[in-house]
Amino acid sequence: MEGSTPLLMAMVYLSAGVLAVPVAQRLGLGSVLGYLVAGLLIGPSALAFVHDPAEVMHFAEFGVVIMLFLIGLEVQPSLLWHMRTAFFGLGGLQVLLSGLALAAIGLAFGMDWQAAVALGFILSLSSTAVVLQSLEEKGLRKTPTGQASQGILLFQDVATIPMIAALPLLADDSVSNAAETGLLKGYPAWAHAAAVIGAVIIVILVGRFLMRPAFRYIAKIRSREIFTALALLLVVGVSLLMQAVGLPAALGAFLAGVALADSEFRRELEGDIEPFRGLLLGLFFMSVGASVNLALAAQHFGLLAAMVFGLMAVKAAVIYGVMRAFGIPARTAAQTGAALSQGGEFAFVLLGLASAAGVIAADISALSVAAVAISMALTPFALMLYDRLAGPGFSSKPEPEAGSLEHEPDVIVAGFGRFGQIAARLLMVNKFNISTLDASAEQVELVRRVGRRVYYGDATRLDLLRAAGAAQAKLLIVAIDDRDQAEALVEIAKQYFPNLTILARAYDRRHAYRLLDRGAHVVERETFEGGLAIGEKALRALGLAPDDAARASASFRRHDEEMVTALAKVWGDDEKFAVALRESSERMNQLLAADMEDRSLEPQAGSQGESQAETQAGPQAEPHALPQP
Repeated sequence: MEGSTPLLMAMVYLSAGVLAVPVAQRLGLGSVLGYLVAGLLIGPSALAFVHDPAEVMHFAEFGVVIMLFLIGLEVQPSLLWHMRTAFFGLGGLQVLLSGLALAAIGLAFGMDWQAAVALGFILSLSSTAVVLQSLEEKGLRKTPTGQASQGILLFQDVATIPMIAALPLLADDSVSNAAETGLLKGYPAWAHAAAVIGAVIIVILVGRFLMRPAFRYIAKIRSREIFTALALLLVVGVSLLMQAVGLPAALGAFLAGVALADSEFRRELEGDIEPFRGLLLGLFFMSVGASVNLALAAQHFGLLAAMVFGLMAVKAAVIYGVMRAFGIPARTAAQTGAALSQGGEFAFVLLGLASAAGVIAADISALSVAAVAISMALTPFALMLYDRLAGPGFSSKPEPEAGSLEHEPDVIVAGFGRFGQIAARLLMVNKFNISTLDASAEQVELVRRVGRRVYYGDATRLDLLRAAGAAQAKLLIVAIDDRDQAEALVEIAKQYFPNLTILARAYDRRHAYRLLDRGAHVVERETFEGGLAIGEKALRALGLAPDDAARASASFRRHDEEMVTALAKVWGDDEKFAVALRESSERMNQLLAADMEDRSLEPQAGSQGESQAETQAGPQAEPHALPQP
């Protein structure tokens, strides 16, 4: 489009995405294919609204950078050993065998061994963005296929490091030095390799030892905007460092994410950066679609078709064979092969580097880019074909937790102060998986010093709740000491996560009614049990028998809960509530007095065992839970 401005280009891309993606999703093809088709239509080979997609591609690649950063945050190094089969076994063998098989095909068609090896291993990588997006839309992320795919993709992402380091070694010295830019211009290949290793070490050290104190300082001054800015600064800074040594920016972002995966700020980072990822990834896929050269594809249609289907067939077969060798069921292996059969987004970067270094000829590189883009577009169809052949509903059973990157939480505890810690510890010692959030950086730092895992973040943020696993959890314990924040969290959780049973800490009776009104299922007044316990001890100190004191406490609890439940019906009408409260209080006093009189008339002999059993069963027989009004 002649005379285009940034705003006009933004309108073109946004319009194409808004029109194409809903149609693709309605047809069951997924948003990724919708973005690719939208880009193809507005590109220079079709309607020509965009003449140079490379200009936007450089910006849109930042979506892949952010995606890899978020993936890195999910890869806790402490859990890699638990997924060693998928990561080292499946991932390592898939890259090795796919790369060698594709290289052998290249040699058979007369390519030089350097070009064949480079192209084979470049094409062995799959698209993390396409696969994860497709699996997410089909609900397969937590299935055996999803877990195996994530392990293989993770290894592929890491494998790009030696691939990029090896590319200059495959090139002729006469072109490799000319291809180098920035800090490495004019240096030999061994210096390039050393710089790559040094940059990786710097990213890991900075992410682990410098950024955590920086995030902790920003969190203490409670500036969400600066926290987000610091997160983006980290991603941009790492990207620039990687580009300076010839590495893709996405790889550095992934390593930075891994370095921060065990930090207390992981959930907050996920929530802050996630909106940028979705929008920029859509732009990236449209740029890929727009970059497909339809004229070249038409000119070499037969060769291109053979490259696409040959690539997908070889990778699917290798993945199937590797997974079967590890004893994985045939259907899961076939579905994983279909999901990972395409080329990857890293191929666009690696093919550019290989072409610039003279390892791969420019025409072969251009055809390979088209083949990768088309294979990415065909991925939803490959999964649909698998579903049709294998039958609907397969692989819907979740993978056992031991093989996943991180266990899904059973319970989310919002607020990890003196109240929340007690509830969380009781659940943890009973082997339930807990996800914890606290909005105080000081509290998070203090709790982490004693070895307890808690994440920094405001639980009332919907994106942060999603990142913490609210969609998969069963319970939400609201232990926030801020009354307004607690009510807001209950309201948000009730609206967006109907799967959650909400147990909330209340400041007093009125606060309990407000929480119930907003959707809490169970409410516990924070001082009720403590006050009741000390009252029981006071009765004992005043000479009452221990059994009588315990029964008096149980009776008070029972009548108080009945009164609270009855008053919930008139909550909201101050006048009626005040009248009902006075009447209920008087009636409660009368009932308690009657209970005391009945106990004084009970025979002492032979009743102690019954009294003890009643005391022990009392608090448990009627849990301190308030039904919804």
